[in-house]
Amino acid sequence: MIDVRPFTTLGGADHGWLKARHHFSFANYYDPSRMGWGRLRVWNDDEIAAQSGFPPHPHADMEIITYVRSGAITHQDSMGNQGRTGAGDVQVMSAGTGVRHAEFNLEPETTTLFQIWIETDKPGAQPGWGQRKFPKADRSGRFTVVASGDPADGALHINADAKVLAATLKAGETITYDLAEGRRAYLVPAVGEVEVNGVTLNARDGAGIKDEPTLTVTARADAELVMVDSL
Repeated sequence: MIDVRPFTTLGGADHGWLKARHHFSFANYYDPSRMGWGRLRVWNDDEIAAQSGFPPHPHADMEIITYVRSGAITHQDSMGNQGRTGAGDVQVMSAGTGVRHAEFNLEPETTTLFQIWIETDKPGAQPGWGQRKFPKADRSGRFTVVASGDPADGALHINADAKVLAATLKAGETITYDLAEGRRAYLVPAVGEVEVNGVTLNARDGAGIKDEPTLTVTARADAELVMVDSL
């Protein structure tokens, strides 16, 4: 089953400095049919104006993954971490027992990103933060795990039985992904147009996928994909 959520149907908010679209219920957007997808709770599609951002605010017991699509985001938190994450790269934050953080676009251009929240498997854990570069050339024509609860994946660590994956495809290329029984995927093309098991997704559409043992993804135009595999 593939549940397509066209970008035009997503909830959203326009705060001037922030233009946000919500794949699932978030803040003032509430849709009882879109509360999450398994353990995936939030997928926000954010555009952050230059020289603006989120001031310090708290989180607890959530795994928060930020995939930067263009521009860059600069992070600072109450653990003393600070870092800049650029386009195509990823940062993760395990909120654990509690952390305050700020995320600012200090660039001269708009930053666009996906912010993804996954329910933690380890409530009350020690909070943590990390970032890593993921060159697009290294994930050309294949899915690369960028964040995972499985150390064997060699990705950024999160405290959840989940994987966040990314891929780039040239028009006409096809890749496959095996989805284990009982697991769900949520796939969003950051750019481009793809078919997933024959179902068309345009840029920034979402697809909730379950009971599909193998995903066959074909690019109809050059595409950049982000996907979560979780319970």
